[in-house]
Amino acid sequence: MEYSSATIQKKANVYHDGKVTSRSVVTATGEMKTLGIMQTGNYRFSTEAPEVMEVTQGRCKVKLADSQDWSEYRAGESFNVPGNSHFEIEVDELLDYICHFE
Repeated sequence: MEYSSATIQKKANVYHDGKVTSRSVVTATGEMKTLGIMQTGNYRFSTEAPEVMEVTQGRCKVKLADSQDWSEYRAGESFNVPGNSHFEIEVDELLDYICHFE
């Protein structure tokens, strides 16, 4: 995937003591995305808007707020997170991702 004529926020979004970082990108058509990495570990994130998390490298296990089950995702796969919700993520190896906000 390529984004031409996009605006990239210089300042990184930093979470969980620097173990998760991302950069915000706004495409020419106004779509909001973040491009980031997560180091190995367990994290919890809250959402305001619905989002699609696309795994571009690595693997993880995810448990959505309304689920008791963990699902595994690998490079090339994605999962949806509802707005005003949260999810837990367990990262087994360096995870590269794109978050698409809806």
